Amino acid sequence: MSIVVVGTVAFDTVETPFGRGENVLGGSATYFSTSASFFTDVSLVAVVGEDFPEEHVTFLHSRTIDTTGLQRSPGKTFHWSGRYGFDLNEAQTLDTQLNVLMDFRPNLPESYRDAEYLFLANIDPDLQMNVLEQVRKPKLVACDTMNFWISSKPDALRKVLQKVDIVVINEGEARQFTGESNLVKAARQIISLGCKRVVVKRGEYGVLMFTADTIFAAPAYPLEEVFDPTGAGDTFAGGFMGYLANTGDLSEEGFRQAIIYGSVMASFNVEDFSLNRMKCLEYSEIQTRYRSFKGLTHFEDITY
Repeated sequence: MSIVVVGTVAFDTVETPFGRGENVLGGSATYFSTSASFFTDVSLVAVVGEDFPEEHVTFLHSRTIDTTGLQRSPGKTFHWSGRYGFDLNEAQTLDTQLNVLMDFRPNLPESYRDAEYLFLANIDPDLQMNVLEQVRKPKLVACDTMNFWISSKPDALRKVLQKVDIVVINEGEARQFTGESNLVKAARQIISLGCKRVVVKRGEYGVLMFTADTIFAAPAYPLEEVFDPTGAGDTFAGGFMGYLANTGDLSEEGFRQAIIYGSVMASFNVEDFSLNRMKCLEYSEIQTRYRSFKGLTHFEDITY
């Protein structure tokens, strides 16, 4: 089954201790759709400016991503600049230029409105709610958010979280939104709003997935070199949702496998700047690393 993702397509300027990327392709919808495209068909909804080069659209098409919902508006494309220190878990934002994103109003093409799988990437919760009102009968809806919306639009965000099945959020945002320092209590509080699952991203420490009565933990894949963590969370979400849409398996076991596939995709993304690693990634590499993940966490039951 195909996925519709609504988010941002952007230019990023990123500095890390290991190099710099200037005006490289970025944005939540870009990372998500590229990752998910290894598993299923993806339709993208976002806005870019007149300065957005056709070569980037060609890349999206090369991944069989449907860009019918990619709007091109007068003005400049959204641009984010950030810097990472040796602690790659958190970026310091240097500059944010919203540009055409300021007037973005997602309008789903008619063919997108029957989507069974929907991912609301990190955009204004009012826009996320607007998209929810445009889809007819989705089987599974997940959303992401960020600290800016938690502090500036908590009520609007709370309404969105009541309408989705899965909330994908990092640990700092989970604590900020709930006021709970303990992640277990924070996740339980978010679930009490009405969603079924909370997926907490923990950077180099892996992922925790919560339901009302289960907890699943997965480590991050140990890498010798990490160049750029930008987009890792969206790449994780793309692998996670892409696998679920591919299999249609929404059992507990299916969700746990999806967590590992999401973690695999994120581990590849951080190995180079922008989407450079994803552009040369082969599906056989994904399968090999998935099996390596199993070896990382497998152990035998007690026999006495």
